[in-house]
Amino acid sequence: MKFDTPARTNPIDQLKVIGRPTDRVEGKLKTTGVATYAYEQNVAAPDAVYGVIVGAGIAKGRIASMDLRAAQASSGVLAIVTADNAGRLGTGEFYIDRPLAGPDVDHYHQAVALVVAETFEEARAAASLLKANYLPAAGAFDLAAAKETAVTPKRGAFGPPPESTLGDFEGAYAAAQVQLDETYTTPDQSHAMMEPHATIARWDGDQLTCWTHIQQINWGLRDLAKILGIPKENIRMIAPYIGGSFGGKGTVLPDCVMAALGARAVRRPVKVAFSRPQMFNISTHRPATIQRIRLGAARDGRLLAIGHESWSGNLPGGRPESATTSTHSLYAAANRMTHLRLAVLNLAEGNSMRAPGEATGMMALEIAMDEMAEKLGIDPVRFRVLNDTQVDPENPSRPFSIRQLAECMTSGAARFGWNRRQAKPASVREGRWLIGMGMAAAIRGAPIVKSAARVRLDRRGMVTVETDMTDVGTGSYTIIAQTAAEMMGVSLDRIVVRLGDSRFPESPGSGGQWGAASSTAGVYAACLRLRETIARRLGFDPDEAEFSGGMIRTGSRATPLASAADKDELVAEDTMEFGELSKAFAQQTFGAHFVEVAVDSATGEIRLRRMLAVCAAGRILNPKAARSQVIGAMTMGAGAALMEEMVVDIERGYFVNHDLASYEVPVHADIPHVDAYFLDEIDATISPLKGKGVGELGISGIAAAIANAVYNATGVRVRSYPITLDKLLGQLPPVTT
Repeated sequence: MKFDTPARTNPIDQLKVIGRPTDRVEGKLKTTGVATYAYEQNVAAPDAVYGVIVGAGIAKGRIASMDLRAAQASSGVLAIVTADNAGRLGTGEFYIDRPLAGPDVDHYHQAVALVVAETFEEARAAASLLKANYLPAAGAFDLAAAKETAVTPKRGAFGPPPESTLGDFEGAYAAAQVQLDETYTTPDQSHAMMEPHATIARWDGDQLTCWTHIQQINWGLRDLAKILGIPKENIRMIAPYIGGSFGGKGTVLPDCVMAALGARAVRRPVKVAFSRPQMFNISTHRPATIQRIRLGAARDGRLLAIGHESWSGNLPGGRPESATTSTHSLYAAANRMTHLRLAVLNLAEGNSMRAPGEATGMMALEIAMDEMAEKLGIDPVRFRVLNDTQVDPENPSRPFSIRQLAECMTSGAARFGWNRRQAKPASVREGRWLIGMGMAAAIRGAPIVKSAARVRLDRRGMVTVETDMTDVGTGSYTIIAQTAAEMMGVSLDRIVVRLGDSRFPESPGSGGQWGAASSTAGVYAACLRLRETIARRLGFDPDEAEFSGGMIRTGSRATPLASAADKDELVAEDTMEFGELSKAFAQQTFGAHFVEVAVDSATGEIRLRRMLAVCAAGRILNPKAARSQVIGAMTMGAGAALMEEMVVDIERGYFVNHDLASYEVPVHADIPHVDAYFLDEIDATISPLKGKGVGELGISGIAAAIANAVYNATGVRVRSYPITLDKLLGQLPPVTT
């Protein structure tokens, strides 16, 4: 099925199930511990043994030799896999990091060996006995020092163009009556998801099955096949439950590759999981950035020039952090310039992390907008509304499909009580606490990708949906069940959803904020096909038949759906593909963040007091799940603003604070009352369901809103994240009694 005209009326518009705040259909399985994650598939692999990865002890260089004798003689050891006996390995398309070092080492903790033993304890003990001798080489580990050697990268499959210009940026900026030229920095950050990277791999002849964490199963098949040099048809991937990912499980990582290699070596299933410290230096991360933003405006507040340059680092062949993404679309200005530059750094690979590009770019852009508003003497909300646009700023002939950014900001301001904000910083006190408010706009792309599903109807009237879509904790099971229930006219308890198996029809998986809109569209297409099959079997006109209450109806005639499958199960499968609408319309989600903070005038301690997000993201398929996604993203943004930073040892080249004791993330006590509100919005250009993804919108802009609130409270402008108290101390207003 092809979707290339704006959707108008369809069965989804009944809104009997879609649009309702529905509990998670798999929630009880997770809260009672019944849901089986990758490492827990013991029934599928009862004879599994254990693998422990040994990571490189240097950041760059070569392995001179490895002494395996003590490890091989250790109790329970079955095999040790190294580059010497693993066979030739390739690399995937999405992650460029080699899964197994040897003889060259590309970064600290890159896997150099896998020790396989009967028990985990035996594997871990033997791994500690393996001795590797290295020939270290000089590496680059400091982005600031490598900035001058950075180059303009080639354009990749994702992200904005590395370099763009429109009009005469330099001339317009130089002539602008009011100018801003500031530099902002964001640090390396970790996904730090609850479930570590883990895989069970089993070979049956030349057929490989991997129970693994993975967001995009289709990418995983492609990449693992390339790495191992086998046909992807010989691989099955199963991922029914995933305990968080945030972009860090997009495709296969060394746990999956090493488990497959270990299982091939011992001819038994092998279980491999990263330890928590390994997750920081073996897996991917959000790379640090240095961003220069220049804004030029007229005295009346109209932006005339926007310039955004960003520097980031990565392994050779890696991609830049696309921090300029939002700048292409967020505000109007006739003269524009963006430029991404990439330096070679010998740290673990930088790659996607929740809202890659938007999250980091808006941490800078939305502070710059706040600073410019202050220079102009214009309220920050009014300044942003003044520079709103209903057409793509870099392609004026291309309108936004729907853009309610101004409405998000104005309605958010009213809900939050923005009119009580004092424009003069450090002017509101409650005892020793300095009180401030800040805000920021939000934008995140609304991509949509072809997706397939299979739907079955049995003689009991139960409808089963199968698609390889994954649920990384976002609610895929539930919105897919809602879609099928709405389309087939049955209650949710008559729907069974089966996800995360490469034997099911292919979806794009979870990521890029495309999962919800894409996967539900595929289910919609399959359900339409099943409706036609049922109608014809029972003698109804497919174009006239109504499906409701478990019945198919036309006029006064009604027949139970189940009767269509009284002899055999009915099966329908289809794929939703998308035409030219994304070229005709700029498709985005929008929002606005508002924050109130209190800062201790003696210690610089920051307390979040209130946070609000107002979002416009098409039809909200499940308001309960969507709100959960947005407040989770806001919480993650609070961590980015105030505490998250992977500290680089620039001499030895590794992330020092590689555990959750020293890499700090927000906990419940850190987060105040958080609210998320959704504007009524139907985007008929996006899909038959007229809804968009929302999981990454909530993190885009919230960190800057917090930074702006801290400035409003204290008068101290911090342009280097995270905003820790040491960056405030010595600059705070004196304590009053």
